[in-house]
Amino acid sequence: MSQPEMQPGGPAREERGEVPRGDLTGRVFPLGDWGEPAERLDELYRWVETGALRTAEWYLHDRVRKRLAGRVLRIGTAAGAVAGAALPLLDLTGALPGAAGWGYVLLLLGAACLGCDRYFGVTSGWMRDVATAQAVQRRLQALQFDWASECVREVLGPAEGTAGEAADRCLGVLRRFSEDVTELVRGETADWMVEFRGAPGPLVQSVGVPGGGGVVAGREAGLGRMPLPPGTRPNMPRQRPPESPR
Repeated sequence: MSQPEMQPGGPAREERGEVPRGDLTGRVFPLGDWGEPAERLDELYRWVETGALRTAEWYLHDRVRKRLAGRVLRIGTAAGAVAGAALPLLDLTGALPGAAGWGYVLLLLGAACLGCDRYFGVTSGWMRDVATAQAVQRRLQALQFDWASECVREVLGPAEGTAGEAADRCLGVLRRFSEDVTELVRGETADWMVEFRGAPGPLVQSVGVPGGGGVVAGREAGLGRMPLPPGTRPNMPRQRPPESPR
């Protein structure tokens, strides 16, 4: 199967002028005529590469505001901690009388900055955005070299199998890469959900679930029987006397 000469990343880079806004949403799969398999595969490769570049750009753009907010909150935390410890000492030594009260206020503000950073996940979100964007870029580089290897194999070396097998192999490369990028985004979203997860659910959530735990089993075992007063022996159920042999 002959494939047209192409440079991975060339045309797709020209489409990166506009930074994606909002959330990462799905894109319409390009439909075309498979009468020219080489051109069709080249179109699909550019579609996949553009989507990966768009994903990396989204995370890099999202980390800008988080980086700014995270730095402000961390500077506020450090400044509040230093000022909150220094002003009471200055008041104690008499260098700045009446500064102890302001020191406690600044210490409280520093703690508030730290709490906002932890609660809203500003710094951790910044780190996740950078890590996800770098992971997407690493996988994109691997895809570019794999695709170039497939092109060189068809142009220079002897073709392995039929043209249909070669096309199926190329489609497999693109599909695995797309699934890998999607899994990266899903994993980052799952980490974000875990970070903002509130308190654990009530203990009664395991009711009706097989193997829900010893608490539920013990409670079910005590249902339908009133507790006995202390010192009272439980009455055994009456048994039918054995019948005499005939």
